[in-house]
Amino acid sequence: MKEISCLSKITLIPVLLTLFVSRAEAQARQSVPSQKDLYNVIASLDTALFDSYNRCDLEKFSGFFWDNLEFYHDQDGVILGKKRLTESIRKNICGGDVRRELVPGTLEVYRMDGYGAVEIGVHRFYHPKSNGPIGEGKFINLWQHKDGAWKIARVISFDHHVAGPAAQAH
Repeated sequence: MKEISCLSKITLIPVLLTLFVSRAEAQARQSVPSQKDLYNVIASLDTALFDSYNRCDLEKFSGFFWDNLEFYHDQDGVILGKKRLTESIRKNICGGDVRRELVPGTLEVYRMDGYGAVEIGVHRFYHPKSNGPIGEGKFINLWQHKDGAWKIARVISFDHHVAGPAAQAH
């Protein structure tokens, strides 16, 4: 009788493991937002990020990045770490003569399974004090979702140029 009981337990273990793994996979799939929800989350984060950038709220701004951030900029090179990025923003942006706006209709968001999302778009930079030409550039932000938080791990900011006449008339 003991042999049958032990054999039953051995047979039951793989079945239980399969059920446990299937349940965990189903729960993981349920925690992944729909594409529309993911888009809305990232769009909202982008708005909050650049609201803090435009107001020079550096404490809030730095909270959107992981400590080991990599920021690649076509004109300024590479900035490694959120502390260096925050210091660069303090030195070069704070003072009120740069305001960033997302170009309407350009935001794209794609799921990166097991990691987070990639955000792609075009943004413009206005100079309200000096009334300088409006700049425009493209960006790619890699958002990592970890421990319940969405933060940016990598940024590529490129194709910076003076915006066309339609943007200048804005």
